[in-house]
Amino acid sequence: MDQDNLKESFGTLSETINGLMKLGYIHDFNISEECLVCHQTNVTLSPNDFQIDKVYRFEGESNPEDQSILYAISSAKFDIKGVLVNGYGISSDDTTSKLIEKLETHHVVNTATENKSNEATALRPEGNRVLNAELVEMNLNQFIEQLKNEITWKESDRNSLTIFKSSTLRIVLMGLHANAELKAHKANGVISVQVLEGKINFSTANQTSTMEKGNMIALQENVTHSVTALNESFFLLSIVMNSK
Repeated sequence: MDQDNLKESFGTLSETINGLMKLGYIHDFNISEECLVCHQTNVTLSPNDFQIDKVYRFEGESNPEDQSILYAISSAKFDIKGVLVNGYGISSDDTTSKLIEKLETHHVVNTATENKSNEATALRPEGNRVLNAELVEMNLNQFIEQLKNEITWKESDRNSLTIFKSSTLRIVLMGLHANAELKAHKANGVISVQVLEGKINFSTANQTSTMEKGNMIALQENVTHSVTALNESFFLLSIVMNSK
């Protein structure tokens, strides 16, 4: 299959893996020193032996700051196709430098604006919400009402909606019921949090900020933090994506 025919999105990480399997990407690759290894076939691929057909980024279902990256990889030399999950972000050293360099070339920011919309899902069958364009309008009050009316909000302690998504910036509207918590974690990029409704505690190892409507914070990348809702709360989470 021509790599240009790969879909821009299959949905979630698991849905994308399943979708790629149907297109022949049936093997799992792992990084080993200077190469990619497929343990199912005992094939070892050097950086010159494979190409990256597509890269997919995913945010965590319960926490949009959790990032996963999936590579669709093929090798004409060995007639093999498969996927590599979370290869990006591995520490580069002398033994993996060439391999990491090849992976990183697929994270160069494209300066041209690519119009994108969300795809329909079982929970949000309407689809076609604009996520990226030259100018994206966002009705926050309308989105908050949407989150409140969805089954996820009624059956769990949180709900979220990505309202802007590009290679450099992601904006997510987060809703938490009272006492809901985003457990301690790090973000691979600078973030900002702006409270729209309610009251939250935003905590790092050294500081806790109690935030209400009109309050906003910015946090440097890779700082461990957590969020606890003191009452029903909605806030905007913006993540500047780290391409390093």
